[in-house]
Amino acid sequence: MGTARDDPRRPPLPGSTTASARVSVGTVTTGPESTRDRDKRHHQRTLFNDIAERYEDSRPGYPSRVVEFVATTAALGPGASVLEIGCGTGQLTERLAARAYHLTAIDIGPAMIAAARRRLTGVEVEFQVTSFEDLAAPDGSFDLIISSAAFHWIDPEVAFTKSARLLRPGGWLALLGTAEHYDHPLGTALDDLWIKHGNTGGAWDRRPSDPEAISATRLFITPVCLTDDQRATLTPDEVVALESTRATFLSWPLDAQRRFTEELRRTLKPVVHLTRQTSVTMAQIPSGR
Repeated sequence: MGTARDDPRRPPLPGSTTASARVSVGTVTTGPESTRDRDKRHHQRTLFNDIAERYEDSRPGYPSRVVEFVATTAALGPGASVLEIGCGTGQLTERLAARAYHLTAIDIGPAMIAAARRRLTGVEVEFQVTSFEDLAAPDGSFDLIISSAAFHWIDPEVAFTKSARLLRPGGWLALLGTAEHYDHPLGTALDDLWIKHGNTGGAWDRRPSDPEAISATRLFITPVCLTDDQRATLTPDEVVALESTRATFLSWPLDAQRRFTEELRRTLKPVVHLTRQTSVTMAQIPSGR
């Protein structure tokens, strides 16, 4: 499901510089939320459904190292009960299904679920078109709840409390995020474009990191984290397609989308170099709760 420039620029990682734009997805929101912000979030999280095909073609998959870290940390074996929140078109679902879990995958977008079903034709996965807020499941149903670039779309008063309730004692929550770090000078230019067109007011800078947000709930044991960096190259068309799958972009009027795309194309060289980063934060429910 949803992703980067869902909230445009994120703060740089320790040791990184602002010269390389960090276009990231998946940091969760905690604390009070205004009615305006909630309405905006509820609207934006529905926008991906209209671009399911573009989303599937443009978004990268998930490194095996990250999936292995999740499985090993949670000590999951075949038959473990797993819930994936915001499965999108099924990139991560496919990785999880290969491990023979009892897998439930949910998304609010019918077109997203349809694409995921096509990807996993013949594979035993229970797909549901539903939000996490509306998901009906008994307490203690799952050994693992996992969400990639989607957990931040959930109502903040529900996200962690319901996850903790649905996990079995000793169960795990795993939050994955993705980021594109474009090399200089494109990084700076792209940052400037999002600031120019995005009208976010820098709201993304006020979000806590996933470990901070999880720890603040006091529902979980101290989180553990892994980050995987991989170098990549893209064509200009691939960059434009990827950046046009961001929720912020999708929320703009068509003329604003066109202007952004035209300006972006003017900044692109024939080959675009970047680092693709996938992060995972995992936290366990106390086994004796």
